[in-house]
Amino acid sequence: MEKSERAKMAAGEWYCCLDPELDALRMSARRAVHAHNTMPPDKRGKMAPELHALFAHVGEAFVEAPFHCAYGMNISLGHGVYLNSGCVILDTARVTIGDGTMLGPSVQIFCPEHHRDVALRKAGLEIARPVTIGKDVWVGGGAIILGGLTIGDGAIVGAGAVVTRSVEAGATVVGNPARMIRQRS
Repeated sequence: MEKSERAKMAAGEWYCCLDPELDALRMSARRAVHAHNTMPPDKRGKMAPELHALFAHVGEAFVEAPFHCAYGMNISLGHGVYLNSGCVILDTARVTIGDGTMLGPSVQIFCPEHHRDVALRKAGLEIARPVTIGKDVWVGGGAIILGGLTIGDGAIVGAGAVVTRSVEAGATVVGNPARMIRQRS
């Protein structure tokens, strides 16, 4: 029996994102995100119940609106996590954000990688790469984190950085592509 596109995505294999089951999951995420993003400011708690229910795991976390995610089901947020306004998480793979981590405004996390072959890319072929962000990490506004990376505990990612390689615990990275300027002393 052939694997479903969802099963291929979860296994980290090439899959077709133009798939009815994946379309339905993305629609569920859009509904939950809409509920979160349209809550009246005076009624807003830490997160709309629909969004909370969508995520794989949520500790005591705060997600500012607007927020966007592709599926939600692959996102795990630790205790004390803060996502500032405008964050985007394209969670085709597992995205784990550790306790006490803060993401500045407009941080983007991209797990999907589209095929390099034009015909296969047009056909919707992509692969999902997980992202792990450790505890007590600070990601500055506008930073972009690509799939397949780990950002170690206590690291700092400077505003506007484009992270194309894993970041060591305690390191500070800046720039495009992000490069280390300091290690924990």
